[in-house]
Amino acid sequence: MLTSSLTSRLQFASFESHICRSISSRNPVMAPPILSLAIPSETGRVLSIQSHTVQGYVGNKSAVFPLQLLGYDVDPVNSVQFSNHTGYPTCKGQVLNGQQLWDLIEGLEANDLLYYTHLLTGYIGSVSFLNTVLEVVNKLRTVNPNLTYVCDPVLGDEGKLYVPQELVAVYREKVVPVASMLTPNQFEAEMLTGSRIMTEKDGREACNFLHAAGPSKVVITSINIDQNLLLIGSHLKEKGQPPEQFKIAIRKIPAYFTGTGDLMTALLLGWSNKHHDNLARAAELAVSSLQALLQRTVDDYTSVGYDPKSSSLEIRLIQSQDDIRHPQIRYNAEQYH
Repeated sequence: MLTSSLTSRLQFASFESHICRSISSRNPVMAPPILSLAIPSETGRVLSIQSHTVQGYVGNKSAVFPLQLLGYDVDPVNSVQFSNHTGYPTCKGQVLNGQQLWDLIEGLEANDLLYYTHLLTGYIGSVSFLNTVLEVVNKLRTVNPNLTYVCDPVLGDEGKLYVPQELVAVYREKVVPVASMLTPNQFEAEMLTGSRIMTEKDGREACNFLHAAGPSKVVITSINIDQNLLLIGSHLKEKGQPPEQFKIAIRKIPAYFTGTGDLMTALLLGWSNKHHDNLARAAELAVSSLQALLQRTVDDYTSVGYDPKSSSLEIRLIQSQDDIRHPQIRYNAEQYH
């Protein structure tokens, strides 16, 4: 006799098969046209492979909505599905493996749905999954050779790794060379270059090192120099020519937030595509948008009597839609010469 668990799985498989047959039987002759091809977008179509939480805003929950507000079609693949981020006392959920990711890609390919202008990746927790992501990059570029791959190489922060050590080499040797834009923080830039970043000059040289490895755009999103917080950006427009480099001084907000790196990379993707030849302008818009959102987050927690310094804060993403769509530039880029 079948166990109740096996019976449930068989019932679900039958239901899933029924749904697929029902959908396909409605139009057995042909699938609808792919509008992203038939009607080219001024922005683009993004495949975003990141984590997902049921509650709170990290990973895809932090990146998809802002990109949609900026006019992009975004198709999320959830590398994990957790109840909440891991900063809470407990966390439960599921982790997608490399084969499951590839199954999704094969399903899209079978229906001619693999045309994307952008690929966005964030936290990846295993070498096997990261290797599958590299296969996805290759597959997407066979469909669209002009695919822009925006990679946030999430390795760690403040001297601590969040991922297994062996991922560092995979990022350095395989991922960086195929990325179009890289958005590491200070620690991640140090891990990828093998050099400490103690000065602005170090930051600029780290960008040059990463350009030589592959990406034409590099944004080190946060560098702490003498208690001052900086963003350093670099755009290599032509090989053999020096890159255009700039810095943005960022006001420190006395609180710790989750999901800000994921949001920042999404904003940089969104605005750099709109200002393709002006990375500094894109960074001004992204930083100004993010800082307004973070200030609102602190103000809202404070308004209900909560001390923002006592724990990490969930960002107020939905309440900051106007700051995402139409940021007021309050943070200006200073060009290096």
